Amino acid sequence: MEKTVEWGAFGPADILLPRGCSMQKWSAVACDQYTSQPEYWEEAERFVGEAPSTLRLMFPEVYLGKDDAPVRIRKIHAAMRAYLDAGRFSKLKNSFVYLERTLSNGAVRRGLVGAVDLEQYDYSTDSASLIRPTEGTVVARIKPRMEIREGAPIELSHVMLLIDDPDDTVIEPLARRKGALAPLYNFELMQGGGHLSGWWLPADQAGTVQKALAALASPEVFAQKYGMPEKPVLVYASGDGNHSLATARACYEKLKKEIGDVARNHPARYAMVELVNIHDPSLVFEPIHRVVTDVDAQKLCADFVEAMVDGGASFDSGDTARRVRMLYDCGGVELYLGGNALPVGVVQDFLDGWMKENGGKIDYVHGGHVAERLGVQPSAAAFLLPTIGKSALFGAVARDGALPRKTFSMGEANEKRFYLECRRITEDK
Repeated sequence: MEKTVEWGAFGPADILLPRGCSMQKWSAVACDQYTSQPEYWEEAERFVGEAPSTLRLMFPEVYLGKDDAPVRIRKIHAAMRAYLDAGRFSKLKNSFVYLERTLSNGAVRRGLVGAVDLEQYDYSTDSASLIRPTEGTVVARIKPRMEIREGAPIELSHVMLLIDDPDDTVIEPLARRKGALAPLYNFELMQGGGHLSGWWLPADQAGTVQKALAALASPEVFAQKYGMPEKPVLVYASGDGNHSLATARACYEKLKKEIGDVARNHPARYAMVELVNIHDPSLVFEPIHRVVTDVDAQKLCADFVEAMVDGGASFDSGDTARRVRMLYDCGGVELYLGGNALPVGVVQDFLDGWMKENGGKIDYVHGGHVAERLGVQPSAAAFLLPTIGKSALFGAVARDGALPRKTFSMGEANEKRFYLECRRITEDK
C-alpha cells in the first residue's frame, strides 16, 4: 500500500513517468477540452503519429456517445497494458512532482502532483469532507467515465485540486528550493499549450509541505480564517476535473462492495491530482454568464426585478462583487444583490424556477461581450455576473456547499492540465 494515508487527505504517491520517448508527443491536453472542436484532436493525432503518447491512454470527450466507444475503451486498456509490459515507465516511489507550467501569456502556474485519499472525499452537494467539489456533480456524467476507469491498470489525471493558502506556505517555498531538486522534464507542450517543467520531490524531503498542510487542516485555523467555527473543516476543493475525481470515488466504492475491507489497502483507494494554490497569480477566475432564449424577455425582466428586490437587492451603487446586469433587446437593468449568497447562485435559482413555469432555453457563455451580443437578440436575455473573488470561493463552499453548475471558469482550454504522470490503480503483478 502507498503511504499516502499517513499524510491525511493529500500525500505522496508511486508516480510513473515515461522514458525513452518524446515528452512533447507523450503529453496531451485533458480529455474534457475542445469538445466542440474535433479538428484539434485530429491535429493531435497527426502530430503524435505512432509515438508513445497519453493520447492512447485517454478518451477525448469529443467522441463520447459515438458508436465506437466500446472499441476505443478496449484500445485504451490494451495500450496501458502494452506500455506497462514494455517497461515504458520508471517509478518514483513515495514521491511528489513539483511542476511549473508556463502559460501562453507568460504566467507561471506552480503545482504539486500527489494523490488524495478517496475516503476523505465526498462529491455530494452537502459534503462535509476535507475534500469537496466546488460545483455540483452531475451523477449521470460519472457512469460513462466509470466504463473507462474500470479495467484500466493505470490512471492519468487532469484534476486540479485547490487549497486556500494566502500566505504561500505549501507550494511556493518549493519554487525557491527547486535548484536542490532533481529535474525530471523540461519541454514545450504540443499545440500551443505552453511550457512544462518538473522536479522530483521524495516524501522524506517534503516535511515542510506536510507541516503546512497540517496547519491548513487545523480546526482553529479554519474557524479563524472563515469565521465559521461550527462548520466542518474544508482544506481541498476540486477546481478542474471534479467528475473524474467523482468517478474515481465511485469506482472505489464499487470495489469495496466487491472485495470488502481489503479495498482499504488497494491502490484504487487513492487518486492522482495536481495541487494548486487558489492564490497563485496565474489562476484567473472568469464568470460564466447566462443567456436565455425563446422567452418573453420583458416579462422575464419584470419578474427578475421583483424577485431580486424582494430578496434585498437595490438599484443604488454598491459592492461590484454583487452586481448583476440583465440585458435584452428593449433595455435592461442593473441590480446590486442583498444577502451573502453568491450572485451566480441567486440568479441560477431564479432562472431554474422561472423557466420551469415559463419555458425557454439556457446557455452558459464565456466572455461578457459575447453574452451581451447574444442577449439583445429577439426573444433572448443575458445575465452578466460578477467575477468571484478568490478569497470568497472556499468560504462560499464551506458555508453553502457545492456551488451552482457553471459558476466559474479557470483559464482557457490550452491552459488546462496536460496529462503526463501516471499511477497504478491495480495491484502490481
